[in-house]
Amino acid sequence: MLKFAIYDDKINTMKIQIINGPNLNLLGKREKNIYGEADFDKFLELLKEHFNDIEIDYFQSNIEGEIINKIHETGFSYDGIILNAGGYTHTSVAIADAIAAVKTGVVEVHISNVFAREEYRHVSLIGGKCVGSISGFGLDSYRLAIESLRIKK
Repeated sequence: MLKFAIYDDKINTMKIQIINGPNLNLLGKREKNIYGEADFDKFLELLKEHFNDIEIDYFQSNIEGEIINKIHETGFSYDGIILNAGGYTHTSVAIADAIAAVKTGVVEVHISNVFAREEYRHVSLIGGKCVGSISGFGLDSYRLAIESLRIKK
């Protein structure tokens, strides 16, 4: 009896989880001079259209523990995580520990150039656990992060 391999293109589809932290649900509404006027949900649709060969999932929470849970949930089964931890970048040892605990590489992303802002934003507690950091390119920082993960695959 002949056996035929069934090709399932979902098996080979790269999966990326985007995680946004506190206050990033207000993009397009808050501090437009820093974060711009674009709504993240609309931008996410553009990302998905541009990277139609990649499965992109999105999660946002203002709660540190929920961000940690999402890292744990996706950190062994996804090809990459893009994390904008917002203010937790500078305060959360727990998120840094979650990144260190998982197998999936994490790219730290910031919309603004954190080094051109307040001094406390110059320190990232999570950056040393990530495969790389991208900041200062507005929402395009997310696109650059996806490109970097695509190269690493």
